[in-house]
Amino acid sequence: MSAVLSPSADAPRPLGREDYKTLGLSALGGTLEFYDFVIFVFFTVTIGHLFFPPDMPEWLAQLQTLGIFAAGYLARPLGGIIIAHFGDRLGRKRMFALSVFLMALPTFIIGILPTYGAIGVAAPLLLLLMRILQGAAIGGEMPGAWVFVAEHVPRERYGLGIGVLTAGITGGILLGAIVAIIINRSYSPAEVLDFAWRIPFILGGVFGFIAVYLRRFLSETPVFKELAAKRELARELPVKTVIREHRQACLITAGLTWTLSTAIVVIILMTPSMLQRLYGIPAPAALEANCVAILMLTIGCALFGWLNDRIGTRATLVIAWGGLAVSAYAFYIGLAPGIGEAELMLRYGVAGLFCGAISTVPIVATRAFPPPIRFSGLSFSYNVAYAVFGGITPVLTQFWLQHDRLAPAHYVSATVLLAIVLAAFPLTARGWRPAPAGR
Repeated sequence: MSAVLSPSADAPRPLGREDYKTLGLSALGGTLEFYDFVIFVFFTVTIGHLFFPPDMPEWLAQLQTLGIFAAGYLARPLGGIIIAHFGDRLGRKRMFALSVFLMALPTFIIGILPTYGAIGVAAPLLLLLMRILQGAAIGGEMPGAWVFVAEHVPRERYGLGIGVLTAGITGGILLGAIVAIIINRSYSPAEVLDFAWRIPFILGGVFGFIAVYLRRFLSETPVFKELAAKRELARELPVKTVIREHRQACLITAGLTWTLSTAIVVIILMTPSMLQRLYGIPAPAALEANCVAILMLTIGCALFGWLNDRIGTRATLVIAWGGLAVSAYAFYIGLAPGIGEAELMLRYGVAGLFCGAISTVPIVATRAFPPPIRFSGLSFSYNVAYAVFGGITPVLTQFWLQHDRLAPAHYVSATVLLAIVLAAFPLTARGWRPAPAGR
């Protein structure tokens, strides 16, 4: 196997017009696809009322709705492995476009699905099927997007490219939160139940189809073209090679994914409800503060990607993740009933900024695997780890909260320590290396 191929093994160069087009279209597609994936969570209460029997206890309807939401996470590993397999064999571009289509179609269908009142038990079953398809799509989209951009941008802008793309993906969460606020403020609760809940899903599907069309204008990555030309594509099932020959890369990626999933699930997704339940903060204030945190998260992803190119991966890992531990404690310690909105937004915004440390995970992981199995290696280790840790983190945090209100800060800091320890491994700081002459 030749050494790690670089998308820019020749003389250093700045970002060019094609690089900006690749970054822009990839980030836009990531935003729209992740919006499609998360918009469900903003309407779980409404979906619970509409897709389950009206005489079912509300807590049970909500539990089953959240179970359908979680099914999307459980489907990620299988979808990621399948899409990545063909991405390593047939090309990054084809699978990059396919993953968006597989997300847009079920999102649009959810927006037009008949409810329980119209078709009975078939309604939640169809909803579950659509959610599984969404999960399979997102399992291929995120690793595929990271690999696609990593193999396009020049090595001197590698961190920035990954950071900007990750910022675009997290922007999908912000877009979902904003759309949910607009829908709930523009329509009465009765109108939301009647028809308005469908609007975000239909829009998401339409935007997704537009993203599929736009990705037609992207070109295949130079790394994959070189592999195909030299006939160095994976000769066996890529995931078999990953498991047999790249266990350390898998373990490092899985460990960093645990830290990533903790930052997103605990600080971004769980905290708004915790603010309302434990500290009596009104829902509008909690949601608006959450929007500020997500905006700062998006900025932080690009910031730490840029910093990686300036000071190196190890130093960036220590600064970004260490800053997250400090800001998480500062945020949760400062929470109290009656906290001012300005102070809440400031503390939450700083914690959100350091959540941008998540962009260091794909920066490390895409370089940890060699080109012939890069897509499969990243997809397998990232999606399996996210399915496991993304599932247990809410349960562990919720249980810990019963005993200590600083549980979110403790849990985040524990996983941050893991990320900093992993920064010491040589593979974590691996850079792009040009292939030896004659290979």
